[in-house]
Amino acid sequence: METSAHSVLSLWESFYVIVGSSGAGLTGLMFVVITLAADSSVPRTPETLNAYGTPNVIHFVAVLLIAAVLSAPWQRFKDPAHVMGAIALAGIVYGLIVVRRMLRQTGYKPVLEDWVWHAVLPMTAYAALFVGAAGLSHDQIWALFLIAAVSLLLLGIGIHNAWDTVTYLATQPRETDKKEKSK
Repeated sequence: METSAHSVLSLWESFYVIVGSSGAGLTGLMFVVITLAADSSVPRTPETLNAYGTPNVIHFVAVLLIAAVLSAPWQRFKDPAHVMGAIALAGIVYGLIVVRRMLRQTGYKPVLEDWVWHAVLPMTAYAALFVGAAGLSHDQIWALFLIAAVSLLLLGIGIHNAWDTVTYLATQPRETDKKEKSK
C-alpha cells in the first residue's frame, strides 16, 4: 500500500527528473567554463575561482541532491524534510563562506549585480528551502511548491553566474591583443 507521502511525491517525479538532470548536466558544463577560464589570459586567482566559480557547482549539486532526495520513496514527509533542512542550513553556511571569499579575493572588484547573484539570491534560496523543509515536516503540500521554486531559482542562479563568467572572459582583451595595441 502506498503511503500518502509516497503518492504525493510520486506526482513530482517528472519535475525532479528534469530538474535533477539539468543540475547534473550543468555541473558538467561548469568544467567547460573552468577550462575556458584556464585558457584565457584574464588574470585569475584561486580565491577568485572559489568566490565566483565554485558556488555555481555547489548550487547545481544542491539541485541534483534535492531532486534525488524528493525522488526517493519516503513513507512520511518528515524524513525528506529533515534532509531538506540540512541541505538548507549547509547552503546558508556556504553562502556566508562565499561572502567572505568575495570580500577577501583581490582579482576582481564585485559590483552590485555580483552581490545580488552571488550572495543575496543564493542566501534567499537556501533560507526559502529551510522554510519549505519546515512546512514539509508539518505535511504542508505548499512546501513542495516552494522547494520546487527554490530548485528552479538555484538553477537560474547557476546559469546566470556561469554565463556571466563566460561573457566576462570572452569580452576581456587577450594578452596578444594588448601587445598588438601597444605597438
